[in-house]
Amino acid sequence: MAWCEECDTLVEDEDLGEEGECPACGTVLAEQERQPVPYYFKFMLLATVIYLGWRIFQLASWASHHF
Repeated sequence: MAWCEECDTLVEDEDLGEEGECPACGTVLAEQERQPVPYYFKFMLLATVIYLGWRIFQLASWASHHF
């Protein structure tokens, strides 16, 4: 899917012309490149998973001693 800045519409891939132009106004649309996920986001995701795993372990340990 591509966004046309000229007519402010979202254009489906199958609606694009042969050269990638908008069907409404004829503006040639370029595909936006996807940027990779930053390393710090991956690090924070890993840290969150480790932290939640530790808290679940603590909860299970606490529950086994109290019930």
